[in-house]
Amino acid sequence: MAIQPIVRSRRASFDYELTERFECGIVLVGSEVKSLREGKVELVDAWAGIEGRELWLKQLQIAPFVQATAYPHEPRRARKLLVHRNEIEKIQKLLDRGGFTLVPLALYFKEGRVKVELALGKGKKTVDKRHVLAEKTASREARSEMERARKEGR
Repeated sequence: MAIQPIVRSRRASFDYELTERFECGIVLVGSEVKSLREGKVELVDAWAGIEGRELWLKQLQIAPFVQATAYPHEPRRARKLLVHRNEIEKIQKLLDRGGFTLVPLALYFKEGRVKVELALGKGKKTVDKRHVLAEKTASREARSEMERARKEGR
C-alpha cells in the first residue's frame, strides 16, 4: 500500500542541519485521525523529546473534528510516539552529545496507520541560511537561463 502524505515541514530543512531520520507510530484518538484525513494539522511549532523512557511529540496542532462534539480532543496535547526501546536509547545518546534536537519532518498514512518522520537536527546559523538561499537563487537563475536559451535555439 502506498504512503499518503498528510503534511510535511518544509521549514525544518531550512532551520536545521538534519542528520539521522526515524519513523515512529503515534498514539491518537479517533477524532484526531479523522481531522488528519481532512488535512487539518499544523506541524510548524512541533518538537519531540524523551521523558522517562518514552518519546513524546509536543505542540503538534490537530484541529478538532467538526462532528466530534460529544468527546472532542485537545488540539495541542502531547502525543506519545511508538518506537522500539533500543531506538529511544540510541536517540537519547545522540541528544546527550549536545546541540541536537528532534524535529518532526512529516506526518503520513502508511498501511492505514499514521506515522511521523523525525530527524536529529542541529540549528543552522543565520550565515548558513543565507548561503543556502544564495545557492537556491543561483540554481533557479541558471535553470531559467538554460530554459530561455533552449527556447531560443528552436
